[in-house]
Amino acid sequence: MVREFPATGRARGGFQNIAVLIGFLALSLGVGILAGLVTEPNIPSWYSSLAKPWFSPPNGVFAPVWTTLYILMAIVGWRVWRVTDFNALPMLYWLMQLALNFAWPLIFFGAHQLLAALIEIAMLWIAVLITTVAFFRIDRIAGWLFVPYLLWVSFASALNFAIYSLNPGN
Repeated sequence: MVREFPATGRARGGFQNIAVLIGFLALSLGVGILAGLVTEPNIPSWYSSLAKPWFSPPNGVFAPVWTTLYILMAIVGWRVWRVTDFNALPMLYWLMQLALNFAWPLIFFGAHQLLAALIEIAMLWIAVLITTVAFFRIDRIAGWLFVPYLLWVSFASALNFAIYSLNPGN
């Protein structure tokens, strides 16, 4: 059962706390690694052949940014878990955004579907926004730590839109 869980100030401690943090890191970074396995082979071939807007960063920027964001996602999820529980609605939001995050590279890089990826990243942006707002209500630090992710997904959405616009046949 999924339920709202207002911030209570209680926090778990000890081994359970560390074990769950490691679990959050493994899940978040695992999603990033799996996404990278789909993304990486397509960068020198398909992605390099696409027309890109002037604001497209060099390819080397993406991996460190995403790695940082996956680590922040894990820390934020863990911080909120410490106050709520795994079956709290904000944790469902966290899992939903992570699933949508994983789906985007499969659609964009794996299937080469620019329009479908644009629709999917719009859903991801909404999920990240909802998660950010929910997390702010529980733990202000967690909310603030999610803001860079929201900003990056905003940028990635604009980039996805521009690439779609510049490559109408793809």
